Amino acid sequence: MTVSGLIRALPRAELHLHIEGSLEPAMMLALAARNGIASPYPSIEEARAAYDFGSLQAFLDLYYRGISVLQRMDDYHDLTAAYLARAAAENVTRAEIFFDPQGHTARGIPLSVVIDGITTAMMLGERTLGISTGLILCFLRHLSEDDALETLDQALPYKDRIIGVGLDSSEMGHPPSKFKRVFDRARDEGFHLMAHAGEEGPPEYIWQAIDDLGVERIDHGNRALEDEALVRRIATDGLALTVCPLSNLSLGVVDDLKNHPLKRMLDAGLKATINSDDPAYFGGYLGDNINRVAAALDLNDADIIQLLRNSLEASFAPEVWKAAALADFDRKAGLTDDLSSSPRKYPRRRGRA
Repeated sequence: MTVSGLIRALPRAELHLHIEGSLEPAMMLALAARNGIASPYPSIEEARAAYDFGSLQAFLDLYYRGISVLQRMDDYHDLTAAYLARAAAENVTRAEIFFDPQGHTARGIPLSVVIDGITTAMMLGERTLGISTGLILCFLRHLSEDDALETLDQALPYKDRIIGVGLDSSEMGHPPSKFKRVFDRARDEGFHLMAHAGEEGPPEYIWQAIDDLGVERIDHGNRALEDEALVRRIATDGLALTVCPLSNLSLGVVDDLKNHPLKRMLDAGLKATINSDDPAYFGGYLGDNINRVAAALDLNDADIIQLLRNSLEASFAPEVWKAAALADFDRKAGLTDDLSSSPRKYPRRRGRA
């Protein structure tokens, strides 16, 4: 099987997807009309043209302008359902969806409206598409930790529908250590923990995410490669990196996909995964990310197998589901029973594209 064949055939998980970032221009304008509010853009052409930016902050400004059209439970349901349909069509069997409650409650939208809308679509996706899902609440790091603690308190009545908490938004000047108390509290409540770190911020932010917050996964983590001791720590602890190639390209984290660190992450023994981040804004969903970075870095079949298997291993899916999913993956990938699942152990298969 060729590399392109493997990419099409093998199941995978998406572990770094902001549901608000899947808001396509056409849906944005449709929801504005449905809700009787002023459209953020006069036409779909101008909306598409606006989805062009050169920095994280410019993207975030656009992002918050776009989510103003999300007003009702049906809006959140339809947004989530549209993403899950795309994901299922790309052989995603597990989707762990981020959402930013503070971006909605600050506009007067009740948290129940947001969570009910998203989770009803997730349950529908599980029934009709066969896709396993999990919901992850992210704190906005440009706001205060007290605000994050209040948000966590508001979310606790919905604890049975949220699997974990994360940390996103503007990274520079907002180190992970700023949120130690809220992450300690979330851990005590039994949530999985993760944080965006090392996208724009320095390696020290990744150290803080590991040591101060106790994360189980690192979202992005590109700059970890600047610190050899940090690379060893991540590899030793088996922490996954949820890498987003097209996002990195759009935001200037890399100047060319040929210079993306993904291959070096694998070669260093890191459990890297590929994800789409905010696909409506960054030029592609998960399949686009895999195909484009595979071509740019000349990834071989062993790389693709490793990356996609990593995504299933690193998910927070129930262990029974995960065991079955990994067994199915190994069968479809043609792996023998005695092969280790540790990084870089897979032999190269014949038929490279």
